Amino acid sequence: MENLQSSVLSILVLHGPNLNLLGQREPGIYGSLTLNAINDLLAATAENLGVEVVTLQSNHEGVLVDAIHGAVGKHQGVLINAGAYTHTSVALRDAIAAVNLPAVEVHLSNIYRREEFRHHSYLAAVVVGQISGFGARSYLLGLQALVHHLQAASSPELK
Repeated sequence: MENLQSSVLSILVLHGPNLNLLGQREPGIYGSLTLNAINDLLAATAENLGVEVVTLQSNHEGVLVDAIHGAVGKHQGVLINAGAYTHTSVALRDAIAAVNLPAVEVHLSNIYRREEFRHHSYLAAVVVGQISGFGARSYLLGLQALVHHLQAASSPELK
């Protein structure tokens, strides 16, 4: 792995289906912040961490798969809220495994306190870690954890 200390880390942030409706979609579960507000929080947190984030939201599984494939050589990690695809998409799981980029899975709600079908994540086995249940803060915690993981990988004294 290249020396990540000498260059700015770039993190691809992927938002899955229906997340474009944040702020109006079931605010009791997903909160009242819009996706744009979450992206603004991510940008501010990234600036404080000295990294850059590139965000993409899609309701289409193939667009997300293509974005993961395209991350190689452009980004050093992936922060992903795959939404409902978490529980259904072997394609997203395989894309993350194939590109071999560190990824962190995030969810606004605690998926383990919800319907039974949400308790299984196809992504969990191929990501560095998973953060759920902290609303928009899940994204920020996930970004911090991913940056720490990437920095520790390049500097053993940070582990």
